[in-house]
Amino acid sequence: MKAPRFAKFFAQLPLLNQPQRLQVLDALHPAAGLDRIIALIGEIRSAGRCCSHCSSEHWHRHGRANDLQRFRCRACGRTFNDLTGTPLARLRLKGKWLDYLSVLLDSLTVRAAARRVGVHRNTAFRWRHRFLDRVKDDRPAQLTGIVEADETFLLESQKGARKLDRTPRRRGGKAALRGISHHLDCILVARDRNGNTIGAVTGRGALKASQLVRPLLPKLDRQALLVTDANAAYRRFAREHGIAHQAVNLQAGARVRASTQGAIHVQNVNAYHRRFKEWLARFHGVASRRLPNYLGWHWALDGGRIDSIEQLLRIAF
Repeated sequence: MKAPRFAKFFAQLPLLNQPQRLQVLDALHPAAGLDRIIALIGEIRSAGRCCSHCSSEHWHRHGRANDLQRFRCRACGRTFNDLTGTPLARLRLKGKWLDYLSVLLDSLTVRAAARRVGVHRNTAFRWRHRFLDRVKDDRPAQLTGIVEADETFLLESQKGARKLDRTPRRRGGKAALRGISHHLDCILVARDRNGNTIGAVTGRGALKASQLVRPLLPKLDRQALLVTDANAAYRRFAREHGIAHQAVNLQAGARVRASTQGAIHVQNVNAYHRRFKEWLARFHGVASRRLPNYLGWHWALDGGRIDSIEQLLRIAF
């Protein structure tokens, strides 16, 4: 629109009634969201921008496509944009991304998110796991001091799978076997007294010492004291890797024990288990293969560690 025509249109805006003003705002909202998200993407990626194909830092601008600036690599000659090689590549409706990020901060269900943002529920579900793909890996570098570790269990779910390796259960149902069995997903959570937390799905059934090596060992400070319940898997893991370890025998009623290093208990990690399960209940069952995303999502929100759209978008890249 040319300037004289725009000036005439702008001068008539005060003449609009309330429904007309709301209609104009609704029409402009996606465009405003698109401008803001494009600016945020450029700001986040500008510092370390490099070719997504060969990692060269020598590039030049090469036109625009799909609302994004494109670049051509001087080394390999291939083109890329700021989303190439990220989980957000090729997602459409960028003007609604900011609204969807606020949905993630509010922990809405798929259908509630779709209604708020104005997209199909399948789109809302796909966006959820694209945005959470790297959030699940955003964990503290190390756990220090007294580190509490404990496992909790959820009924395994093959929700969304085309083929099941068992008889289908009606509305989630319950495990066919009593106690801890291969019908349950084992979720390990380790948390130090500063609130730094890691979580991992170790597999199905009872926890084994070998399943602790990959998620827990690289995160433990060598001077850390590992505090757990009386599960033999933790004792064996600590002995094999030379880690200081104290156990609390919960079955004998010994919940807290004093020591020179501080109170020995696993109440912090058990409270985290409770908060996670209460938060997860709103989704009415999630697929086992998606559990790492939900662990990362809850960790991002727990205690207000991430409280802004910009923080969440930075991690999503």
